[in-house]
Amino acid sequence: MKTHLVCPHCNSTNRVDTDKLGAELSCGSCHKPLFDKHPSSLSSVGLQAQISKSDVPVVVDFWAPWCGPCRSMAPEYEKACALIEPRARFIKVDTEANQDVGAQHNIRSIPTVAIFKGGKEVSRISGARSASDLASWVQQNL
Repeated sequence: MKTHLVCPHCNSTNRVDTDKLGAELSCGSCHKPLFDKHPSSLSSVGLQAQISKSDVPVVVDFWAPWCGPCRSMAPEYEKACALIEPRARFIKVDTEANQDVGAQHNIRSIPTVAIFKGGKEVSRISGARSASDLASWVQQNL
């Protein structure tokens, strides 16, 4: 069975064997890693490509650089990413730099973390969380 993965670097869609998701995979277009155990920082275009084209769930941290709780949660989000990838793609979107994304997804407080599957939001939490809390919540919603 094939899975569609969107490259976080060039937004190309890659078809990979589902049983190879745990392997080190590289993009067929830009040859950069498809997963590297670190959240990818994306703009509105990259986020839309991930949400609409990826077969793996997409976990999005909506944050801003001026937000203290966002900055304190950043290393915890990174730890959760390292625990769960490649079963889900972890993304960070700066709502200050990408204000259209915040409005489009009705982000009213930050940090807000949302999970998207099949192009639709399936769950959302607000407020800073620990890596274990984030990982547990994500796994419950996979």
